[in-house]
Amino acid sequence: MKLKNQVMLITYGDSLGSDIAAVHRNLNQYFQAAIGNVHLLPYFPSTGDRGFAPSVYGQVDPQLGDWPAVTALAADYPLMSDFMINHLSRQSPQFQDFQQKGAASAYRNLFLRWDRFWPVDRPTEADVALIYKRKDRAPEQTITFQDGSTAAIWNTFGPEQLDLDVRQPVTKDFIRTTLTELIQRGSGMIRLDAFAYAIKRLDSNDFFVEPEIWTLLAEVAAIAREQGAELLPEIHEHYSIQRKLTDHGYWTYDFALPMVVLHALYSGTTTRLAAWLAASPMRQFTTLDTHDGIGVVDVRDILTPAEIDFTVAELYKVGANVKRKYSSAAYHNLDIYQLNTTYYSALGDDDRRYFLSRLLQMFAPGIPQVYYVGLLAGKNDLALLEATKEGRNINRHYYTDAEITTEVQRPVVEALLALFAFRNQSAAFDLAGTITVTTPTPQSIVITRENQAGTVQAQLTADLQRLTYSVTENGQAVTF
Repeated sequence: MKLKNQVMLITYGDSLGSDIAAVHRNLNQYFQAAIGNVHLLPYFPSTGDRGFAPSVYGQVDPQLGDWPAVTALAADYPLMSDFMINHLSRQSPQFQDFQQKGAASAYRNLFLRWDRFWPVDRPTEADVALIYKRKDRAPEQTITFQDGSTAAIWNTFGPEQLDLDVRQPVTKDFIRTTLTELIQRGSGMIRLDAFAYAIKRLDSNDFFVEPEIWTLLAEVAAIAREQGAELLPEIHEHYSIQRKLTDHGYWTYDFALPMVVLHALYSGTTTRLAAWLAASPMRQFTTLDTHDGIGVVDVRDILTPAEIDFTVAELYKVGANVKRKYSSAAYHNLDIYQLNTTYYSALGDDDRRYFLSRLLQMFAPGIPQVYYVGLLAGKNDLALLEATKEGRNINRHYYTDAEITTEVQRPVVEALLALFAFRNQSAAFDLAGTITVTTPTPQSIVITRENQAGTVQAQLTADLQRLTYSVTENGQAVTF
């Protein structure tokens, strides 16, 4: 089922109900007008990182459901699924076979050998320092074969996530087989998780290595096109990389928007926000919140260093129950460039500020993505955070059916659902249309969206200091 130009929900298979079937049921009961597409976070058997260390792509985690539940959801809501192109679980059948058989394994070339990547007497300290990494060690792990011998495997992320050698025929076959099955099971879009790390080259920083990264992306895109699906490469870094993807015709993420909007609402000024919106492409997905933290690295050179520092400081001051330690090693934070909080709590659990942030997102260029906790204006889950000592779990509450029934009756959630339904049905948000952004005063912003035919126009006028706003469609007031 092809993607719609409507709000996309991001959810785990057990977070908006107990399993995928419950998520589907709750979507149909409460959110049918507000949600048009679903990004179902990894629903495969996995041995770590909340699904992002998949062991078998051909199965659905039995705790989440089965393939009929996935295909039924995809029949009602165009589905995006994750493919971790950089790595596979060390508990996968492929790695287990390699560990048992060594050089005799059919998968001996599937995983990237750290000990064979480097020339003799390398890597040096300078080599390791050059690698783009977000943890304070060399990205390698020593494994022991059944015969007692050892080898070092490239290991960019957690201990369960061993890197693939995407140059090898066996890996190319694995990619083709896996993507084909996911698409045939109902995924109209594939999100390439950790895509920028997939290419490693000697004497490079091993992140978004050009031109090889473009060759890999073209190969994967061709597989998706053959099956009638599209790709969304996932990259957290300087926005110039996203612009390169846009220039090559790919969908991208706007991971800078969360911090830009926070800066605007904290400072009560609109200059940076207006400039960013005016420069943003339509072929993108906007976010305010995801299953990870709020990215800081993505906003460099959009906000000045002083503005970034101000926004981070204000988040810890204004944010409800947000503490610096939740984004530290004490809470297993692997990425020092992310801040762990729900977006609602980042805005002080303040309904009006939060609704304004979503208004700005809905009028931004592209297709909006809304994380399930954000859909219900969820507060920081300190109980889950402390029980697990996992920083990102502050934003990963498990909603029961009873909780959802209660939450949808909150005025702020009712207003959000009405706003999302308006975004879904109004022709003004045509991706082939236009956007105009002006700032009548340093505190105010006017965003006008118009369809390609010029027949429907929606306009948001907001004052971020007074926290006031109005919305019109073809001159008529719209209320939420």
